Amino acid sequence: MSSNAYVIFPDLKDRTVIRSATARLQEAVGLARAIELSVKGAEVIPIREVKPATYIGSGVVERLRQVLKEAEVDVVIMDCALSPIQQRNLEKAWETKVIDRTALILEIFGERARTKEGVLQVELAHLTYQRSRLVRSWTHLERQRGGLGFVGGPGETQIEIDRRLIDERILKIKEKLETVKKTRHMQRAARKRVPFPIVALVGYTNAGKSTLFNKLTKADVFAKDLLFATLDPTMRRIKLPSGRVVILSDTVGFISELPTELVAAFRATLEEVLEADLILHVRDISHPDTEAQKKDVEQVLIDLGLKEKVDVGLKEVLNKIDLLSLEEQKALHELNRQKSRYWPVSALTGEGISALLRDIEKTLFKNDRLCLVRVSFEDGKTLAWLYEKGRVVRQTELENEMEVEVYLSEKDFRILIEKGSELIFVKE
Repeated sequence: MSSNAYVIFPDLKDRTVIRSATARLQEAVGLARAIELSVKGAEVIPIREVKPATYIGSGVVERLRQVLKEAEVDVVIMDCALSPIQQRNLEKAWETKVIDRTALILEIFGERARTKEGVLQVELAHLTYQRSRLVRSWTHLERQRGGLGFVGGPGETQIEIDRRLIDERILKIKEKLETVKKTRHMQRAARKRVPFPIVALVGYTNAGKSTLFNKLTKADVFAKDLLFATLDPTMRRIKLPSGRVVILSDTVGFISELPTELVAAFRATLEEVLEADLILHVRDISHPDTEAQKKDVEQVLIDLGLKEKVDVGLKEVLNKIDLLSLEEQKALHELNRQKSRYWPVSALTGEGISALLRDIEKTLFKNDRLCLVRVSFEDGKTLAWLYEKGRVVRQTELENEMEVEVYLSEKDFRILIEKGSELIFVKE
């Protein structure tokens, strides 16, 4: 049986407005439903300033007491960052559990993590969050009790023990993560020895990355209409129209105001993006806040050190066009014709997928050289290599050998030269 939840977004008057308060509230409701909470009510509460004791005004706190009681609410979600004092005071006033945005996202990540690395990353984030609150709670309590400096007040010893235990566990997790990181580094090094280009899918949570990933790879990655449906990175080989192979990487979805604990903890999860030859920004083009979501994703990428790629302009997959009107779809297709970095698709229906694959190939291999290579009938190894690495346009059998017309990347062209193969001509 799911717990009953009530969602509140405190709309601070002076906040930097990127998206509407209503959209922000809807997102928070989506986060709550992502961990199967039954949302009994949700509201935006306008506030002029943050109250140190309860974040929102005492009048609103009092009004909500009866509302929450009648709805039999088990947990109140405050879509903001609460201090431990504010959280405790609200719990006392409402006589129910209260969590903030950070705790909610941590809870979702805890349920979604499947791989060893994902589980460790989530636990590290949880402990970092707990430790920071433990320290702040302790400082507040000692101030109230009038602790005597080095003597300390009642409860200090237990707090210190808790801090030490958390610190020890954090240290162990970081050591384990370092081992996992080395393994991932070795896997990437192995991939570089068999150098298939990497295409990384990034985007706001619930933009449809995993559905697109499944459509492109014919895989069965968990894809559902949920925020943070994917947490652990997934990689699969896919064949492009010419038969060339690339590696497609699905990544964790981004979100606005991602808790700092998670930004630090999941940098490793996003390392595949840093290694990618092509980054595809998957957008839910049907979402009313799609432009704000785009800015959030680009800011995370900039924070990861990809400012140069963001500034040049990422390739954007404009997903969920099946939810748009025919006029809106036509406008997007016209945009695609004018600016080739926008690709309208529906990962659900498959519309635009073939064109997307062709464009991925064109983008990745636009600097290829067209070569005419002579290969003896006995040299099956070189022939197989040309088919694997290049895009063979034509193969002609001569008296004692074959002529193969093939597009090769600059890197593979150099390898071909080193092999000592006979080149007839090279077209830039």
